[in-house]
Amino acid sequence: MSISQFNFPTTIRFGAGAVDELPGYLQKNGLQKPLVVTDPTIAGLGFFKQIVTDMQAAGITVTIFHDTHKNPVKSDVYKGTEAYDAAGCDCIIGIGGGAAIDVARAILLRINHREDLFIYDDLIGGDVYVTNEVPHFITIPTTAGTGSEVGRSAIIADDETHQKKILFSPKLLAKIVFADPLLTMDLPAFITAATGMDALTHNMEAFLAKNYHPICDGIALEGIRLIAGSLEQAVNNPSIGSRSDMLLASMMGAIAFQKGLGVVHSLAHPMSALLDTHHGLANAVNLPYGMRFNIEGSEEKFVRIARALELKKETGDEVVDYLFDLNNRIHIPVKLGTIGVESKHIDTLADLAFADFAHPNNPKPVSRNDFKTLYEAAL
Repeated sequence: MSISQFNFPTTIRFGAGAVDELPGYLQKNGLQKPLVVTDPTIAGLGFFKQIVTDMQAAGITVTIFHDTHKNPVKSDVYKGTEAYDAAGCDCIIGIGGGAAIDVARAILLRINHREDLFIYDDLIGGDVYVTNEVPHFITIPTTAGTGSEVGRSAIIADDETHQKKILFSPKLLAKIVFADPLLTMDLPAFITAATGMDALTHNMEAFLAKNYHPICDGIALEGIRLIAGSLEQAVNNPSIGSRSDMLLASMMGAIAFQKGLGVVHSLAHPMSALLDTHHGLANAVNLPYGMRFNIEGSEEKFVRIARALELKKETGDEVVDYLFDLNNRIHIPVKLGTIGVESKHIDTLADLAFADFAHPNNPKPVSRNDFKTLYEAAL
């Protein structure tokens, strides 16, 4: 056997009220001037204002940066770095969903790495240039989707070309995550549905990815089981239990996909770049079609997915039918045409999908023509 390496180092404080520990944690670690990175919507919400007020009451000077796009671009990162410098900050707190935390993580990298941001693109081996230390980093998720709070990478697009780059390094892991399901209780149903399907996509694609990582496989299957038992309730009749399970499953998906992703993410990424489609929504609509593509050659793995979903028939086709039905039950469209994709977009989307970084880890190869066929089937 070859030698493999497995890493699961992030400290997670999980449970209702966990975020209340933040001011004390900052004081204990001698941190007085955090840059809090979030998005424009969250910055106006009551729970966010309370987090800031609690820090200020503890004598902490808070700088807020929320000038971010829902699909982050390089200029977001540069503006955030300027805010950090101007305020003389000593740490970074990312609060929000995947976009806000990705921007926070990219700012974290840039503080002590001032070359062009995309020199550090992992797809061209740029991680070797991440050599300096980074500021103290804390993450607080407000959605149950990307699981970015436990990740070590950030996906940032070029402002002009819209091509997505991956900034990656173990240095970019949060020192601590405050995962408080109470912060997700007031999410709108649509966002809960889209981010929840994003988490399901992460777990499914990670389990199917061709790389060897049995620990991630086990985590992914348990993440799938948790989502199957909680997503519909979290969307339609949320409870602290369903929100807690979704938050856990989201983090599990992000831990598992260090093993790799696949065809569905390569279908979704170009839609976010070209059409500004919400990433979770793009994954949700494409997921049944991508899974159908992957059945051949992975039949035994689909049996295990079906068991995690507690389906009566343990087949790949049954899994695909379940995904279409789940989208319907949580009010997610099942066709790309209903979310802004038109036939004129297909060729460009196929080009971008084939150039995407995710599908090389898919369990079977995906050609440009395969991507075009998949988009057309979903249109």
